Amino acid sequence: MVALAAAWIIPVLGLGGYALDRVLVDTITRNFDGQLDVALTAMISAADIDEFGEVRFLRPLGDQRFFEPYSGLYWQVSAQGHSPFRSRSLWDRKLDEAPGGGCRQPCRYASARFSDEPLRVVGRTVTLPGSTESFYFQVAQSSQDLRAQIAQVRTILFWSLAALAGSLLLLTALQSFIGLWPLARVSRGIAAIRSGGARRVPMDVPVEVAPLVTEINELLDHNEAQAEAARLQAGNLAHALKTPMSVLIGETAQDHGALAETVRAQVRVMQRHVDHHLARARAAGRRGAVAARAPVWPAAEAVARTVERIHREPQVTVDLAGDRGKVFRGERQDLEEMVGNLVDNAAKYGGGRVFVTVGGGLGVVEILVEDDGPGIPAAGRARLFARGERLDTDKPGTGLGLAIVRDVAEIYGGRVALEESEDLGGLLARLTLPAAEG
Repeated sequence: MVALAAAWIIPVLGLGGYALDRVLVDTITRNFDGQLDVALTAMISAADIDEFGEVRFLRPLGDQRFFEPYSGLYWQVSAQGHSPFRSRSLWDRKLDEAPGGGCRQPCRYASARFSDEPLRVVGRTVTLPGSTESFYFQVAQSSQDLRAQIAQVRTILFWSLAALAGSLLLLTALQSFIGLWPLARVSRGIAAIRSGGARRVPMDVPVEVAPLVTEINELLDHNEAQAEAARLQAGNLAHALKTPMSVLIGETAQDHGALAETVRAQVRVMQRHVDHHLARARAAGRRGAVAARAPVWPAAEAVARTVERIHREPQVTVDLAGDRGKVFRGERQDLEEMVGNLVDNAAKYGGGRVFVTVGGGLGVVEILVEDDGPGIPAAGRARLFARGERLDTDKPGTGLGLAIVRDVAEIYGGRVALEESEDLGGLLARLTLPAAEG
């Protein structure tokens, strides 16, 4: 908007300035010539013919500069066959002769007669009473004064137009800034929603922007309603499938035949898929509530207490350390599910000690879960993220824990990686998630 205003204001002011410059220069030049006209009229009115036929003045001209050599103001009377009658200010110089044809009306022109002093000349051809000859009267003045006046006016004009252009552009910038300020507030409101600091865009905006804010909030309501409906539908489907699968497992529990074993194996596969996709559906549905915030430390404490109660034989100890103020930008239930799976795996496959560290930089929550178990070779770590993949089949489980952690973390824009623990010697799971701002 400012650039568009500049593209219009600057050329328009330039054209206006050029036109104004022409008018002012012409006015100054006419005024300058007008002063010479007055002096020329005074010369003619004071002139007379003496007994020798030469021009003489009945009274001296009033301007003192006519009597000062090289003063910049001169007069001269000339005629063919007569020596020029000159002002004392000309000293040893003389002006141009009359132009061809004479000047019955005042002639105004610039003269370069003196190389070091440009002149502005006003001349007129007059036949005085008592004489039959025509005399050419002329008054000249240094045009350096005229040029100085014009330069001064142009300087004032330039800086005046520059100040006007600057003030107009500043006004345009202020109008744009003030006019777009409500949109900046809307942008900050949307950023606050995305960062988890708010649930809706505030409605305290001007009436021109209020319809936009209303539409944004209604869109957020619609998205949350759709996500909630999808989550409920996925939950209903999962529960509808779990009941018949539980019945099948119960019915085949006492049967050790090949068919029963096949049924139980396939039902367990179905259960793993149902659990996995149900977890993804819950996380994806809750991800729509972008304003959700979950403090990490209380969730980690809750997970630690639960895991220590579950793994009493043998006893497992979970130690917490790190930043207590970190906040996850998401639902606490999903956070506890991810951390719970990692801590449960560390307790199940470790040697009895689990170390959880909460940290991370700006905009990031990083949770490290370490155990003192035998660890896993680097070549086998990637296999653990496959659904149903387990390296230790002696321990109970479905093999879905790390796959669920990975999928839920990716839904929130995070990630999980497996490394070697330098402190405990076992496996280190590094969970990186977005942090809530403010």
